[in-house]
Amino acid sequence: MNEPIRWIDNHMPPSDDRQLSKMALDEVAKARFFHSSFPQYSVTPLARLDGMAKYLGLAGLYVKDESFRFGLNAFKVLGGSFAMARYIAHQMGRHVSEMTYDYLTSEQLRQAFGQATFFTATDGNHGRGVAWAAHKLGQKAVVHMPKGSSQARFENIAKEGAQVTIEDVNYDECVRMAAAEAARTHLGVVVQDTAWEGYEEIPTWIMQGYGTMASEAGEQLRQIGVNRPTHVFVQAGVGSLAGAVVGYFTNLFPHDPPKFIVMEARAADCLYQGALAGDGKPRIVEGDLKTIMAGLACGEPNIISWDILRNHVSAFVSCPDWVSARGMRMLGVPVKGDPTVISGESGAVGMGLIAALMETDQYRDLRDYLGLDRFSQVLLFSTEGNTDPMKFRKVLWDGEYPTV
Repeated sequence: MNEPIRWIDNHMPPSDDRQLSKMALDEVAKARFFHSSFPQYSVTPLARLDGMAKYLGLAGLYVKDESFRFGLNAFKVLGGSFAMARYIAHQMGRHVSEMTYDYLTSEQLRQAFGQATFFTATDGNHGRGVAWAAHKLGQKAVVHMPKGSSQARFENIAKEGAQVTIEDVNYDECVRMAAAEAARTHLGVVVQDTAWEGYEEIPTWIMQGYGTMASEAGEQLRQIGVNRPTHVFVQAGVGSLAGAVVGYFTNLFPHDPPKFIVMEARAADCLYQGALAGDGKPRIVEGDLKTIMAGLACGEPNIISWDILRNHVSAFVSCPDWVSARGMRMLGVPVKGDPTVISGESGAVGMGLIAALMETDQYRDLRDYLGLDRFSQVLLFSTEGNTDPMKFRKVLWDGEYPTV
């Protein structure tokens, strides 16, 4: 038998909710304006899975497909690039609206600002996004990856001209390494989407950058006549993406927000553990954090996101690896008539979870608690494509992590 999915309803005491304003609609609009200045920018598809929705007993199922983002196969570049722009604007005493792609790549900027070195830790996608943006904008990047990182993801970062290493420590230790090196470097900046005391500005900018994806999705739903999703499923590592999505949609629908469900890899379920403790304080998960969901293998929460999530999430769910593998197969081999979504290990956990909830009565308690039924309009985020092609084939072709 497979290890079961675990979940906890949110019964934490609310805070003063002061972090919610960081995902205000006007702040996200600044990020989207910045991203739209890139020649590589286009709105990524929202896959409408009508056949799958009918099969699962839902009114609608929609998957934001980030495999098309800037040609990088993942959403993460949205955060790192916007944080770079905000940092440069701040250093120069300029408004971020002036930091267009054309200006940031100009000789004028090079003369006025010089060249910074952006340090980061990554399981793959964030580092590739930082390296890509640094390369495009004429800046430098240094990237540290945790032990067990895939060679394909390493090579994709190296191709962008970054200095990249795989270290013999976990993700959270790589974050500390990047921060220490940045502190010793002239114009060295750590660009990390996890926040801690004294390091909150750049993670906020990264979250606002992620807001571009949420903003596009909300707009795309309205264009097909879905004014508001009833349920939003979003995955979490440190929680920055989850905080960005939950924060944006809470601000978009302040009087009637969707129900939010946050999903984590079982091996790194720090947000679930915090919700389980129930006192409103974040928890840390230590160790090797071994999971196929490499982008979610983070044990220390972003404290800004945590504050948003504790106030607005309905349920926190801890998912074994088979949940993601099932989602990869269902999206990659869809119901006849539905579009195919090539979703990687960290991107497909939402599909695997919604299927588990709707297909059997094993998780009827969570399905009933969330009110998932034939009237539900469900939004998922496939945050990456096949960023590790060999692992993708092993799951889809060879049936790794079967559902039994």
